[in-house]
Amino acid sequence: MELEAAAALGKFFGAGLAAIGSGIAAVGVGNIAANFLAGALRNPSAAGSQTATLFIGLAFAEALGIFAFLVALLLMFAA
Repeated sequence: MELEAAAALGKFFGAGLAAIGSGIAAVGVGNIAANFLAGALRNPSAAGSQTATLFIGLAFAEALGIFAFLVALLLMFAA
Protein backbone atom coordinates (compact mmCIF):
# COMPACT_ATOMS: atom_id res chain seq x y z
CA MET A 1 0.00 0.00 0.00
CA GLU A 2 2.82 2.41 0.84
CA LEU A 3 4.51 1.77 -2.49
CA GLU A 4 1.36 2.77 -4.38
CA ALA A 5 1.11 6.01 -2.39
CA ALA A 6 4.75 6.82 -3.04
CA ALA A 7 4.32 6.09 -6.76
CA ALA A 8 1.27 8.36 -6.92
CA LEU A 9 3.14 11.11 -5.11
CA GLY A 10 6.08 10.78 -7.52
CA LYS A 11 3.75 10.83 -10.50
CA PHE A 12 2.07 14.06 -9.38
CA PHE A 13 5.40 15.63 -8.43
CA GLY A 14 6.75 14.85 -11.91
CA ALA A 15 3.61 16.27 -13.50
CA GLY A 16 4.01 19.46 -11.48
CA LEU A 17 7.60 19.82 -12.61
CA ALA A 18 6.55 19.29 -16.22
CA ALA A 19 3.82 21.92 -15.85
CA ILE A 20 6.46 24.50 -14.94
CA GLY A 21 7.39 24.41 -18.62
CA SER A 22 4.05 26.00 -19.47
CA GLY A 23 4.81 28.95 -17.21
CA ILE A 24 8.28 29.33 -18.65
CA ALA A 25 6.79 29.32 -22.15
CA ALA A 26 4.49 32.18 -21.10
CA VAL A 27 7.53 34.15 -19.97
CA GLY A 28 9.18 33.42 -23.32
CA VAL A 29 6.15 34.64 -25.27
CA GLY A 30 6.14 37.86 -23.24
CA ASN A 31 9.84 38.34 -23.84
CA ILE A 32 9.46 37.88 -27.60
CA ALA A 33 6.56 40.33 -27.78
CA ALA A 34 8.36 42.90 -25.61
CA ASN A 35 11.49 42.79 -27.73
CA PHE A 36 9.45 43.13 -30.92
CA LEU A 37 7.61 46.15 -29.54
CA ALA A 38 10.85 47.75 -28.38
CA GLY A 39 12.35 47.31 -31.84
CA ALA A 40 9.19 48.52 -33.57
CA LEU A 41 9.13 51.67 -31.46
CA ARG A 42 12.78 52.37 -32.28
CA ASN A 43 12.36 51.82 -36.02
CA PRO A 44 8.70 51.80 -37.09
CA SER A 45 9.52 51.42 -40.79
CA ALA A 46 11.17 48.03 -40.18
CA ALA A 47 8.35 46.67 -38.01
CA GLY A 48 6.30 45.46 -40.96
CA SER A 49 9.06 43.21 -42.24
CA GLN A 50 9.61 41.68 -38.79
CA THR A 51 5.99 40.71 -38.13
CA ALA A 52 6.37 37.27 -39.73
CA THR A 53 9.41 36.60 -37.55
CA LEU A 54 7.40 37.65 -34.50
CA PHE A 55 4.65 35.13 -35.24
CA ILE A 56 7.13 32.32 -35.92
CA GLY A 57 8.86 32.99 -32.60
CA LEU A 58 5.54 33.13 -30.76
CA ALA A 59 4.45 29.85 -32.34
CA PHE A 60 7.66 28.06 -31.33
CA ALA A 61 7.52 29.35 -27.76
CA GLU A 62 3.85 28.44 -27.44
CA ALA A 63 4.47 24.97 -28.90
CA LEU A 64 7.03 24.27 -26.18
CA GLY A 65 4.46 25.25 -23.57
CA ILE A 66 1.85 22.98 -25.12
CA PHE A 67 4.33 20.08 -25.22
CA ALA A 68 5.16 20.62 -21.54
CA PHE A 69 1.45 20.63 -20.72
CA LEU A 70 0.98 17.41 -22.69
CA VAL A 71 3.82 15.72 -20.82
CA ALA A 72 2.24 16.79 -17.52
CA LEU A 73 -1.11 15.33 -18.57
CA LEU A 74 0.52 12.10 -19.71
CA LEU A 75 2.35 11.75 -16.40
CA MET A 76 -0.86 12.30 -14.46
CA PHE A 77 -3.30 10.13 -16.40
CA ALA A 78 -1.22 7.49 -18.17
CA ALA A 79 -0.98 4.10 -16.53
